[in-house]
Amino acid sequence: MNELLLLAVEQGTAQQEPSMFGSLLPLILMFAIFYFLLIRPQKKRQEAHRKMLGLLKKGDSVVTGGGVIGTIFALEDEVLTIEIADKTRVRVIRSQVNMYGTPGEAGKDN
Repeated sequence: MNELLLLAVEQGTAQQEPSMFGSLLPLILMFAIFYFLLIRPQKKRQEAHRKMLGLLKKGDSVVTGGGVIGTIFALEDEVLTIEIADKTRVRVIRSQVNMYGTPGEAGKDN
């Protein structure tokens, strides 16, 4: 009987608790998945949008976030003046421009 008791005690001490790395592995994997599926593509889109905003020039046709199609009439640091019809001009914040191209090209389907 004493032998059975000693055997049970030995088996209980032989079991090890999971390591800290083993318990953090699922969290690390989840963060890696989020990074490659969500964070990295969003950063690439932001960089491309920032580059596109830097290339804007007078005469380019643009489409704003609100769907307004027009031609750039004047450029300032953060504000664009867009001509949407003859002698009809609208001031728009530069970051609201979604697409651009040569005159008459921005609003067309490709």
